[in-house]
Amino acid sequence: MQKIIPAHNPGQPGADVVACYLNSKHTSIKHSSYFQVYESLLAKFRNTRFTFVEIGILDGGSLFMWREYFGPQARIIGIDLNPDAKKWEAEGFEIFIGSQEDPLFWERFFAAVGDVDVVLDDGGHSNSQQVITAHHTIRHIRDGGMLIVEDTHTSYMKGFGNPSKYSFINYCMKIVELINSRSSVLTKHPSALTNVIYSCSFFESIVCFHIDRQRSFDSRPTVNNGASPTAKDYRFQKYKVNLDQSKPLASFVKALYLVPARVFSGILFLNSKTLLEKITSARLKKYFRG
Repeated sequence: MQKIIPAHNPGQPGADVVACYLNSKHTSIKHSSYFQVYESLLAKFRNTRFTFVEIGILDGGSLFMWREYFGPQARIIGIDLNPDAKKWEAEGFEIFIGSQEDPLFWERFFAAVGDVDVVLDDGGHSNSQQVITAHHTIRHIRDGGMLIVEDTHTSYMKGFGNPSKYSFINYCMKIVELINSRSSVLTKHPSALTNVIYSCSFFESIVCFHIDRQRSFDSRPTVNNGASPTAKDYRFQKYKVNLDQSKPLASFVKALYLVPARVFSGILFLNSKTLLEKITSARLKKYFRG
C-alpha cells in the first residue's frame, strides 16, 4: 500500500485530525477523505469527558491518534479480534477481544462498560459485521452520540459478497425508511430503532447514525393561528388539459392520457391526482440512471 500523506494546512477541514494521525508512532490506515468527516462529526467531543469505542485497532495507531485529538478526559476503548491487541492496555486504553458479528459479545461488552457516546466501526467491513454491529450498538449509545461506520464502499465490492439485498448500504436505506415513518401521514414501521436514530449522514465511504431519543418523536401536521388560507393550490395545475397553441401536438398527446385517466379514476373512485402522478412519473426515469 502506497503511503499518501493527506494535505493538512492549518485551517483546512480535518487538519487537526491529520496532525494527530501523523504524530502517532504506530501504524494506522485511513482514507484521505475521512479526516474532514471526522472533524465535522467529532469536534464537539474534544476536551470533554465522554466514551469513545473503536472497532479494529490491532496496530494501535488510531488509538493514539484519538487520544491526542480528544484530550485526556476521553475514555477510549478498543475492540479487536486478535488477542495481541491486549498489549495496548499497558498504554492506558481499555481493550476488548471479540467478534463484532457475535451478539453475545456485544451483550457482554455493554454489561461491562455501560452505555457509550461514540462507536466508530473500522472493523472487518463485511455486510454481516457492519449490520450486526449497528443493530447491537445503537441502543447503547447515549443521546447526542453517534455510530460512525467506515469503508461503506464495500457494499459495492464483489470481494464482500456484493451487490446484495442485504448489503450494509441497503440496511441504511431501511433505517431511512424508519426515520421517515415517524411522520403520522405514513405507515409506521415497527422497530426498536425508530425512535432512537434521529438522523443519518452519508459521506464518501462513511455513514453516521445520529442518536437522539428526545428528538425522534412522531411528527404530525400542524397549522398556526393565522387567518384561514385563501391562496389557491397550484400544485396540480399541470394536470389541466389546456390547449397550447404554440405546441398543439404536445397538448393533444397530453390530453390522450390525462382525460381517460381522469375518467377511469373517477369510475373506480380512485384518487385521480394519485393516478395521474403515477402516469406522469415516467419522466423521472432518466434521473435514476446514474
